[in-house]
Amino acid sequence: MKLAIIGVTGLVGGTFLKVLEELNFPVTELIPVASEASVGKTVMFKGKPCTVVSLQDAVAMKPAIALFSAGSSVSKEWAPKFAANKTYVIDNSSCWRMFDDIPLMVPEVNGNIVKAADYIIANPNCSTIQLVVALWPLHKAFGIKRIVVSTYQSVTGTGQKAIEQLHAERRGEKTSTVYPHPIDMNCFPHGGSFLDNGYTTEEQKLIDESRKIMQLPGLLVSPTVVRVPVEGGHSEAVNIEFEKPFALDEVYRVLSSAPGIIVQDNPDENSYPMPLYAWGKNEVFVGRIRRDDTLVSGLNIWVVADNLRKGAATNAVQIAELLMKKGYVLP
Repeated sequence: MKLAIIGVTGLVGGTFLKVLEELNFPVTELIPVASEASVGKTVMFKGKPCTVVSLQDAVAMKPAIALFSAGSSVSKEWAPKFAANKTYVIDNSSCWRMFDDIPLMVPEVNGNIVKAADYIIANPNCSTIQLVVALWPLHKAFGIKRIVVSTYQSVTGTGQKAIEQLHAERRGEKTSTVYPHPIDMNCFPHGGSFLDNGYTTEEQKLIDESRKIMQLPGLLVSPTVVRVPVEGGHSEAVNIEFEKPFALDEVYRVLSSAPGIIVQDNPDENSYPMPLYAWGKNEVFVGRIRRDDTLVSGLNIWVVADNLRKGAATNAVQIAELLMKKGYVLP
């Protein structure tokens, strides 16, 4: 199987390489793709060097799957060119997510919707992915009426320059900045750019993408996105109002049996999800499970995941695995 990674030298691109190896995805030929400045350089995959090629060359090589993480402008121009060669494009940018005819996919939630003719598939935003993985089994059990979500998003969600800003500030050095404020010893309620309605683009993604993935166009979602001085892993405080009454032991059962979720909830032993320990793992961790006593059917949960793993690379590779399982791509 030929598989291309577009944006292989970036944070998500590097994580693609790790996840493909760890999950033993049957790649027979890796096609690493990056900017013209990186063409001719090598990346390591399964202990062997692979030479970086241009986008044009990668299209001509007709890979079975192309994993994109190179930004919306690259995806907009090049994803259709790969798709025209019947390459399945799994795109990590925001470019294609809200097109009606493009699947926006989290395999644990809506993997059933993909068809053989869907040559472009959108990977959701990192904070959305972990949210809907936790919400979906609860919705199926109790029906979700409304959610209020506050995110605590790490700097890796912004990119390598954000990591460099955090580290430089921590060392007390002056550096170029990607944020409007210092990030070390600070947090600010600002993700993306501000919209006319007072929300940010990152908050609007949580609304729009959750509704599309769960096929709940009327779902009430009230989000606040906060950037925090954490290097890897997003956390979310989620308040849920259900249509139906529930018992807490049933909530534990539903979450514990759901695919892709690890319940970590033992307050007596100070056990609860934290980004420090979710980093490098592919699952979504859920804890601090408790009733909201101000609502008839209200629940609070705390959701944590590695935003470069399940929030990006792992989810994309799982989509590729699904394509193979359905027989659309042959190993």
